Amino acid sequence: MSAQKSSKHVENWPQESREAAELVAEQYGEPDEVTATQLVWHRPGPWKRIVATKVFYDHYFPAPHHDSIESVIDYRVPPEKFSDVAAFDGSVIVERTAGEVSARCHDEQANFLALNLMHDIVTGARSVEEARAYYAKEFGDYRRKKPTPYMQKLRFAPGEGSTADPDVRVLSDEDLQQAKREGETAG
Repeated sequence: MSAQKSSKHVENWPQESREAAELVAEQYGEPDEVTATQLVWHRPGPWKRIVATKVFYDHYFPAPHHDSIESVIDYRVPPEKFSDVAAFDGSVIVERTAGEVSARCHDEQANFLALNLMHDIVTGARSVEEARAYYAKEFGDYRRKKPTPYMQKLRFAPGEGSTADPDVRVLSDEDLQQAKREGETAG
């Protein structure tokens, strides 16, 4: 997507989110969906989708920056690992029912880094503290123009749509019918 076309979609966006959206557009071309507040690309590169939003969030880990680009993958995080993922990075979002995990940062490279480290935490390859330290190291190395292997690509294969977790039913049809009957007589 040319800078001129991309500007058309985000010309009224704040500089912080406009710049980030234009980076995605340069990489993947025209978005598949456009609204006044977001651009969405479906199946760009390794991602299930990328969402660029007009709204951006201040994020101070590992250094102050703005989050407005969300990269989504199919991935199942066991519920017992949710707290570890949240403690690692508040911009890594787990959607258990949908079977998705996303990272929201300023660019695709930082999202690769966050999701690769999320995977390391989930698989037990790194602790939360080790993942945070490695994130800071690689973030600094990127600025130093040193190799940054976790920022280049996903280092694992995301799921292929079979990652949803609909949970376990605890109310039977009879329970629901009984509750309805009780509700009718209570009113």
